[in-house]
Amino acid sequence: MNVQISRSLGIIAALYFTANFSAQTTPTDTVQKEQKIEEVVMIGYGTQKKSNVTGAISSIKASDIEDIPAGRPEQVLQGRAAGVSVISNSGQPGSPATVRVRGITSFGAGSNDPLWVVDGIVVDNIAWLNQADIEGMEILKDGASAAIYGVSAAKGVILITTKKGAKGRLNFSYNGFFGVGSAAKKLDLLDASQYATIMNEANVNDGRDPLFSNPSAYGKGTDWQDVIFNSAQRSSHDFSISGGSDKSTFYTSFGLYEQQGIVMRDISNYKRLNARINSTHKVFDYLTIGQTFAYTHTKSQGINSNGEFGGPLSSAINLDPLTPVTVTNGISQQPFPSDYTNPYIVRDALGNPYGISHYVNKEMSNPLAFQQTQLGRYNWSDDMVANVFAELKPINHITVKSSLNGKLSYWGNQGFTPKFYLSPSAKNDSFNNLFRETQKKFEWNIENTINYQNKFGLHNLNVLLGQGYYEYNISSGQNVTYTNLPVDNWQDASFNFEIPQKDRSTNAWDGKETHKTSYFARVVYDYDNRYLFTGTMRRDGSSKFARAYHWGNFPAMSLGWNISNESFWPENNVVNSFKLRGGYGVLGNDAIDDFQYANFLIPGSNYSFGDDNIHIGYAPSTLENPELRWEKTSQLNIAADLKLFKNFDLTVDVYKKKSTDILRRINLPGYLGLINNPWRNIGDMNNNGIEVSLGYKKNWDDFGISANGNLGFLKNEITRLEDDKIFENFASFQSMGAVSRLQVGSSYGSFYGFQNAGIFQTQAEIDAYKNANGGLIQPNAKPGDFKRTDVNGDGRINEDDYVNLGNSVPKYTFGFTLNMNYKNFDFMLFAQGQAGNKIFQGLRRLDIQDANYQTAILDRWTGAGTSNTIARVTRDDPNQNYTRMSDYYLQKGDYLRLKLVQIGYTLPKNISETIGASKVRFYVTGENLVTFTKYTGYDPEIAGGDTFGIDRAYYPQSRTFLFGANVQF
Repeated sequence: MNVQISRSLGIIAALYFTANFSAQTTPTDTVQKEQKIEEVVMIGYGTQKKSNVTGAISSIKASDIEDIPAGRPEQVLQGRAAGVSVISNSGQPGSPATVRVRGITSFGAGSNDPLWVVDGIVVDNIAWLNQADIEGMEILKDGASAAIYGVSAAKGVILITTKKGAKGRLNFSYNGFFGVGSAAKKLDLLDASQYATIMNEANVNDGRDPLFSNPSAYGKGTDWQDVIFNSAQRSSHDFSISGGSDKSTFYTSFGLYEQQGIVMRDISNYKRLNARINSTHKVFDYLTIGQTFAYTHTKSQGINSNGEFGGPLSSAINLDPLTPVTVTNGISQQPFPSDYTNPYIVRDALGNPYGISHYVNKEMSNPLAFQQTQLGRYNWSDDMVANVFAELKPINHITVKSSLNGKLSYWGNQGFTPKFYLSPSAKNDSFNNLFRETQKKFEWNIENTINYQNKFGLHNLNVLLGQGYYEYNISSGQNVTYTNLPVDNWQDASFNFEIPQKDRSTNAWDGKETHKTSYFARVVYDYDNRYLFTGTMRRDGSSKFARAYHWGNFPAMSLGWNISNESFWPENNVVNSFKLRGGYGVLGNDAIDDFQYANFLIPGSNYSFGDDNIHIGYAPSTLENPELRWEKTSQLNIAADLKLFKNFDLTVDVYKKKSTDILRRINLPGYLGLINNPWRNIGDMNNNGIEVSLGYKKNWDDFGISANGNLGFLKNEITRLEDDKIFENFASFQSMGAVSRLQVGSSYGSFYGFQNAGIFQTQAEIDAYKNANGGLIQPNAKPGDFKRTDVNGDGRINEDDYVNLGNSVPKYTFGFTLNMNYKNFDFMLFAQGQAGNKIFQGLRRLDIQDANYQTAILDRWTGAGTSNTIARVTRDDPNQNYTRMSDYYLQKGDYLRLKLVQIGYTLPKNISETIGASKVRFYVTGENLVTFTKYTGYDPEIAGGDTFGIDRAYYPQSRTFLFGANVQF
């Protein structure tokens, strides 16, 4: 189904809601204020009442995400908070998501990933975290709330707390599900007869003879998508035990998650094992100690998930449908029988050779044959994340806390490459090899804080002083490769074989350690819950900069006014509470390698000097830049929080976010002889946006409903590049070159190319398109070719005529969840989407003339008046219709996805108690059921780190149906 979802901002705001349900039987609006539990949120190194928060913080509770069957914990953020964009990098099992808080903050130093803080531990990712262990998540979006983390916080901060034990009886919980997924969509590709017809036409258009005498005789041919797509199982099992006494509490959990890929599951799958133990112990009335420890093991196999250069997806899209999957009717009947005489040709279990395309070559190969060469390859990781802390309360109002935090990671990969022959251009007929690589990294920090909290009269004061020391990238790695093993399959390959030394290669390396020291302070004050103030200062010192720029200061301040707490505010049933808040903060970024300000001699410049011997040489790595300094991001946030009609909650944030002195490498001429281009502070960028959240909640005796909608609008603009440079090429595609740019005045990663002005219908139109000198503007054009717009009017068509064709980063993001409960039944519906962006559909290989097409090519130009949007087919393409970037390749990326539908039933207590359980719930879930979009590729949700909206054969997300159970004892 197709709908256009970017027409009306007002419609979107009205439609997309997020709902959470309460099992209360007493109507919420009849509960007295003094009986309500004040909601508390994490603010970094502490907590604060939500009603007194002055920064932009979005909260997500365990109850909001516990029934979402996400493969990675960051995916549960999708559609849950305004201004937070979460886009899947791939539908491949175990693939991460790209998380961006209030847009793109930098375009030079490091990624734009937010800072992850789990139980106070700063980590580089949360792939190791078990979703079932999450108690809550807070997203610090603005400068005022995130400034407590200083240099690491420019790209947003996401705080995660894991579950803890509680005083009382022992609690046991199980939550698990099992389901099956499949591809939600297939591309419309040419079948064999259509393919032969189009190839004939392309040859005739280029003055050649047709390739095929009778195209209709080929029928449907091979559907390569049917070859690669399969059903895929998915399961999860989580167990937890918790409890405690007056002195000690604990929480222990174990988890197992397994998922097969919907594309060739034998080489696309993921498995994760989790274990955790959290505990706290009250040693004395004034001393509490505790710890958290998590261990995660993962093992995965994967394919090229968004790449045009090989892999099952790209091959299935580009391979001709004339080639059979396997050859069973005689090799002599194949176009090139000699291909099948190679001794290393890959065969199926019955000994039949897999089909080899005569028309489509390079990296494109039979997916089933390719799969045989990849068996036995896998990636693995072991992560251990832990902290220990001691909290001392020596006198009233004073709390002293010290914590030691660390993460130890081991990871690597292993695989066997046999001798194989997939095609003349995809083969390995020289030697086999067995390889293994292992790496490890240890990072640790110690943080000490003193907190003073007191209430005197109508004054509430909280003062925090802190200090931290951080060690990063204590790392090393090694790899080994054995070649010419006396085996021909991965099952028999082993490093125990005795082979000559010449067939062994090893390599090892050590990482560069990075150090940081920090001092921070925060004052939180309110007068009578009416006038609110928060002030923060953090001072970070980093080893990444020269002595004069070691230290950076990151201040922030925010104010709030609870207007509805004033005596002049009348009691009314329209606006029940009203708070204004605003803040300003400066944050930093130092995500570059160590010592980039200096010019060091490094090895690698080997040379010979008057003899045949090679001498180890050293050369300057780059040019020194002693003025290299912090990249800074300042952010102003103005907002209002309202409660309306007792049941509605409305929050509106308006922000201006400016990044200055962005750290980037400058491009210098090669004749300078530098190994690496030097770093400089050479970029500025703005992100301005509006965020709206609207909630509704109401409960009756047997029925409950609540809703909370979120919508984010973002405008991004690059305002400065290196010196006087106007633009810099960004993402490229095959031989086409750059398809997007970083350009002053445009959004990050905007698509640039030719603007087509239709198609030349006749030779007369080509002859009439002349420059001021009377020459043809497109001399290589023929009827049926694109007419390019001469934007600058110089009478020539070249890259000077490139124009901004659209944004790769979405302007709008939104989410929708609806939960309802009636007696023992519950229902949840969750949808999310984006709008205002374009997608570059680069599914066809430009350098393979006979690659297959999508069926849209059937509407090509075939004569005057037949088409004004799709050019004629041609192999040579003298007008470069398909080999140069233009608006032909761009489609709207707007979509609305019904992400989740879940129906659950909880057994009556008298039944569950017969088995000793306090709760037994069963549920059925449908995931990715429907996507409303005009995009014609597999999936409009496309990211890949900081490159958005380029479809190179994107691994789609699966449509999955799951059955699960939750049992608590």
